[in-house]
Parts: sequence; C-alpha cells; structure tokens
Amino acid sequence: MSGRNGRQPDAQGPKVAESRRVKLAVFLVVATGMLPRQVLPGQFYMVTRRCTQRQFLLRPDRETNNTFTYCLLEAALRCQIEILLPCAMSNHHHTVIYDRCGRYPEFVEHFHKMLARSQNALRGRWENLWSSEQVCVVKLVDRAAVIDKLVYTATNPVQDQLVDRVHHWPGVNGLGALLGGRALRATRPLHFFRPDGPMPEVVEMRLAIPAELGPEAALLAELRDRVRVVEAEQEAARRRSGGRVLGRHAVLTQSWRSQPKSREPRRNLRPRVAGRSKWARIEALLRNRAFVADYVSARDRWRQGELTVFPPGTYWLRRFAYVPVAET
Repeated sequence: MSGRNGRQPDAQGPKVAESRRVKLAVFLVVATGMLPRQVLPGQFYMVTRRCTQRQFLLRPDRETNNTFTYCLLEAALRCQIEILLPCAMSNHHHTVIYDRCGRYPEFVEHFHKMLARSQNALRGRWENLWSSEQVCVVKLVDRAAVIDKLVYTATNPVQDQLVDRVHHWPGVNGLGALLGGRALRATRPLHFFRPDGPMPEVVEMRLAIPAELGPEAALLAELRDRVRVVEAEQEAARRRSGGRVLGRHAVLTQSWRSQPKSREPRRNLRPRVAGRSKWARIEALLRNRAFVADYVSARDRWRQGELTVFPPGTYWLRRFAYVPVAET
C-alpha cells in the first residue's frame, strides 16, 4: 500500500521519523551555523515581518483583514500566546505578544505559514509571500519597552503618513479593541480552508494587558494618551511642511501588486532586545551571550556523542532532536 503521493509508508513508523529529525538537526547545526536564541516562558516580544519585495500583499480589504485576524488568533490559541496588539500594514505587520509558555517560535511559524498560504490563494499567487530575511523578533525586557512598542505598533499608519488618526486605518489595528476591552473575532476564510476541515469555524480572543505589566487601567490610560500625542505631533509636522496623508480611499484602491516608491534602508541593525533602561538592555545582552556560550559548549559535546544537558531556553534541538534541557 502506498502513502500520500505514491510514497511507501515508513516501515518502522515513529522510530524512523525520530531518526530523521535527529539527522536533520545535526545537519542544520553543522551546515548553517545558526545562532541560537534562548526561548524562555514569561517573555514579551514584538514580532515584525514584511512581504517580499515590499509588495502590498496585505493591502486592506474585507477578505485580507479577516484572514489576517483568523490566522493570527488561531495560531495564538493553538500555541498559548497572548496577543496584546496587532497592526497589519499593506506590506508588513507588527504584533506585540506575551509568551507565557515559551512557545513563540511555533506561533510565528504557524501564523506566517497559514497566512502566506491563504493570501496566496486569495491573490492567485504561487511564490513566497514573505521576504526571505529572517522574521524579526525583539524581546522587550522592561515595562517601558512594552509600552513603547505598543505605541509604535498602534501609530504605525499615522507615522507612515497614511491616515491622520489610528482609527482611520482600514486594515487590522487592535488599538480600539484593546482600549475598549473588546474581543477580536474572525471566521474561517473559505477561499482557502475547507468548510468541513479541522480548522475552527470562528476564532475569538480578547486583547488584554497581562498582570505582569501592572494595573491594566493605568497602562491603557498611558497608552491612550501617548497615541494622542503621536497623532498631534504628526499633524503639526504636516502643517509645517504642507504635507498630507495618503488617506483611506487611496490605501484601499492601491494595487496589491504595487510597492512603495521610496528606497528601503539596507543592512540596518536587527536588535534582539529592547528596553528603556540601559542597564536592563545590558543585562539582557549579557544573558544572551552567556546562553550562546553554554549552548555552543553543550552542542559540541553532544556532537561528539557525550551525554549532555543543554542550558535552559534551548528550543530547537529540544523540539526536533529531543536533547535534555536544564530547568530554569
């Protein structure tokens, strides 16, 4: 009996699959020299990814907005991720999350995979939706950094001179839901997912501030005030320069095949941590350096066949090669 695509099924089942995973893990560690990233529970992150060639493949419309929200919430519910604030621009997105269980790589993988496939089906495309560069995941090491990124994410359409107020943005922006205590809700996109398939028909999640950041009301009040300040500053800057925003109508009528006319900065720094406090940033960077040193030492011993326990936060090899990892 043949398996899918005519391939013979594995004779030894899970054992063969596990052996292949270990071999793949060894190959990638040796061949690519990937820099390890520590994945610990209870961390805040801002996730950013842009579309290939900066095309407007996420240009707002009813189907795209619903698809983005559906794939985001389904991945978050699947991977136990708490969404603080998403913003989908025409050619990239920013999403601030809280990873309570240390599973953000699974969330990022699943969300981007499902959204890319669904959008390609909607647009009639076959090529990659996302840029080939690595997804940007910035760890937010203190409360001030989380608030800064919430403000940046919420006001991105305003700072890009697309609309003059955050609530005028026609794409997905969770600020109104976060401030109003409302849930985001989306239905299964039928242009891609089967009506009788395993994906849920409806997904829903309330955007909220985790208790780890302190009183929710105080943080939301600060966020609301700072968003208003950014809107006022951008309006004042336009009055001085004589500039105008692009506007909702122009955004909605752009071709998804188009891209910005401005030149994109290249070879910029890609930070892994963000913090208002200089010392918090330094401490986080030192922890990252210590983790990499411990990981490399454990990896070298493991490749030599020694029994080795990897440092806390080792994610990829634990998931795919089943290496033992020390508890935090």
